[in-house]
Amino acid sequence: MKDLKYLLAYLLPLSAVLALSWQGAWSWATVVFAFVFIPVVEGLLPQSVANVPPTEETNRSAVRFFDWLLYLNAPLLFGIVGMYLWVIAHEALSPLEVLGLTLSTGLIIGANGINVAHELGHRSRPAEQALAKWMLLPALYQHFFIEHNLGHHKNVATDQDPASARLGENLYTFWWRSVSGSWLNAWAIERDRLEKDERPVFSWDNQMVRFCIFQGLWLAGVLVVLGWKGLAGAVATGTIGFLLLETINYIEHYGLRRRLLPSGRPEPVSPVHSWNSDHELGRIFLYELTRHSDHHYKSTRKYQILRHMDESPQLPFGYPASLLLALLPPVWFGVMNPRAARAMH
Repeated sequence: MKDLKYLLAYLLPLSAVLALSWQGAWSWATVVFAFVFIPVVEGLLPQSVANVPPTEETNRSAVRFFDWLLYLNAPLLFGIVGMYLWVIAHEALSPLEVLGLTLSTGLIIGANGINVAHELGHRSRPAEQALAKWMLLPALYQHFFIEHNLGHHKNVATDQDPASARLGENLYTFWWRSVSGSWLNAWAIERDRLEKDERPVFSWDNQMVRFCIFQGLWLAGVLVVLGWKGLAGAVATGTIGFLLLETINYIEHYGLRRRLLPSGRPEPVSPVHSWNSDHELGRIFLYELTRHSDHHYKSTRKYQILRHMDESPQLPFGYPASLLLALLPPVWFGVMNPRAARAMH
């Protein structure tokens, strides 16, 4: 029965469906749920450091249950995005309703789109990897599949990784550096792969070429079917989705750095190179993304068996509250800089 707690994760897309259906003040339902309700409840509930017993990690029925929890996010994601685009293009809405619905849908693209795609992108089965790539489409961030798996996990907590925030770097500077750097890195990774195989870089074999075409066709299709309002909505929600991802990137590794060995190479990645949170609701709604150290230790471990690690530095708040804190750089620095210094010594 304890596994059924992950069904609570569907409350987030449900809030977006209610926002799009009822509008008015409800337009902000997902925003309020994610950044008011969850942080408040997390502040009241105790954290959980319990790990799944090794004997239960390979329970076949449980594994199927947890996998299907992820797969069902795909129709939810595209259903909510489609519903949003239709509403934004055809209904008379106030500016506040438009803003609320756009933010709410953008949060779904980030949390139920990119985040779930991140988990599936680490799987070895081609069907799961393909689903991950398509779930990145509404975020206009399909290159994340390449850069995250082949770049971030290799270079995490070093200056070579654009998605690892530096000590004293504010969120808004980081957004620009990570978004642009990740995109350029994905091109470089594909170029190196193709040149090694003596294949042309600018060809259908290049995933970045395909991703650019797919994302262009997605936006062109929205424009043709739903007009300029639909196109503006698709770009706005996609941007909110990938900025949510980048804000999570920011808090996950802020100020943490791998030391250089005498050889000049960075030390191996260890649990001290990721910020973690054992706040229960954030763990559920983000499919255990908050146990990030174990994910970097073994990226193929499925989300439901990621472990608390005593040596991992802990965020003072859950992920949703930490995301809000990061929006205020002076406050974030005051809270996190001393913690980062202690974590690195």
